[in-house]
Amino acid sequence: MDTSFHVMSKPTGPICNLDCSYCFYLEKEGLYTAHERWAMSEPVLESYIGQYIEAQPEDTVNFAWQGGEPTLLGVEFFRKAFELQQKYANGKRIQNALQTNGILLDDEWCEFLAEQHVLVGVSIDGPRALHDAYRVDKGGNGTFARVLRGIECLKKHDVEFNTLTTVHRGNEGHPMEVYRFLKEIGSRYLQFIPIVERKAAQPAVDGLVLIQPTFEGVAEVTAWSVNAQQYGRFLCAIYDEWVSRDVGRVFVQHFDVALESWLGMNASICIFRETCGAALALEHNGDLYSCDHFVYPEHKLGNVLEQSMEEMAGSAQQRQFGEHKAASLPKMCRECPVRFACHGECPKHRFLRTPDGEYGLNYLCDGYKLFFHHIDETMRFMAAELKGGRPPANVMRYVAAKQRAADGKSHAGRNDPCECGSGRKRKHCCGA
Repeated sequence: MDTSFHVMSKPTGPICNLDCSYCFYLEKEGLYTAHERWAMSEPVLESYIGQYIEAQPEDTVNFAWQGGEPTLLGVEFFRKAFELQQKYANGKRIQNALQTNGILLDDEWCEFLAEQHVLVGVSIDGPRALHDAYRVDKGGNGTFARVLRGIECLKKHDVEFNTLTTVHRGNEGHPMEVYRFLKEIGSRYLQFIPIVERKAAQPAVDGLVLIQPTFEGVAEVTAWSVNAQQYGRFLCAIYDEWVSRDVGRVFVQHFDVALESWLGMNASICIFRETCGAALALEHNGDLYSCDHFVYPEHKLGNVLEQSMEEMAGSAQQRQFGEHKAASLPKMCRECPVRFACHGECPKHRFLRTPDGEYGLNYLCDGYKLFFHHIDETMRFMAAELKGGRPPANVMRYVAAKQRAADGKSHAGRNDPCECGSGRKRKHCCGA
């Protein structure tokens, strides 16, 4: 039985130096005691690293560090962590990725990250006004300038980085402003994560207000959550520019994963797979949970100081969690023409009822339908190019030719955008 799994480790738990309005993880502090030591201890760290490396069947082992805000632990914590990785590597290649808000990044941090070849993900929601709408510090002050300073420090030290942008009520109507800004600051690997949270009228038994989809009490979608159709339009607008000029130069996670689906491959991220359960979350004290989005008492699998991580990941409880995604898919979704690309997306968002009353429809369904239908023609083209041993970037010429035909032109003029998708006039590019 295949029990391969990935872990998102949270060495500071939910503790963060920011107070982002939409953050679903900050309130997880309530799951632990008031006098908790919010830092992963060395015994937990060593147990996790040793077990995780041993359990991975591949020659390369990928570690993901998140939070909360992991840089709060300082460089020395990660020096120790990486030393332990080498202690237990046993000939395997170790790779590390760190997700951060960027606030604490300085020369010491960036020199270390460069030396260790750490891939850094920086959370940034767009230009200043869009970013500062929700991403504020504990005093309610915007953080844009400090995040940008951290990104500049990464670039100064040649640290490889990508950007994680949440899509919410504050920036959902500004897709091109967001996309072009991210390219301007040097990001070439982009993620656009939808913010969807439900808030209970009264706290649940565990004290949490932002509740999971199975919650049966009175609850409503939060004011900061993205509108479903607007999320689809957001993705479509960015896709149209990307497919016209940025294929092969800018990599957008949703677009890359969609192409996998059009090629008949399994999606490389869990939200678009038929089943899930292979992406777990490790809390600071060693508690292992079914998923980062399901850190609730009923989804706790155990603790790495007391049980085998591999056994917990392959347990009946976790298998049931992962298989439930497909088993609970409503009939409307099972018969949907874009099911192959969506598979109902993340179970966290499946709390609506279908028109015929069946529970389990994804809140983002309308947006994803819009997006997947919109990209179908060019996705088919890129998939055919890849299968034929040709670069998918050829789609930019295809799109340009279609636009010329729509404009009644038989060929590109000297002052038209170049067919290669560079964004320059043809006379200054391939036409030269």
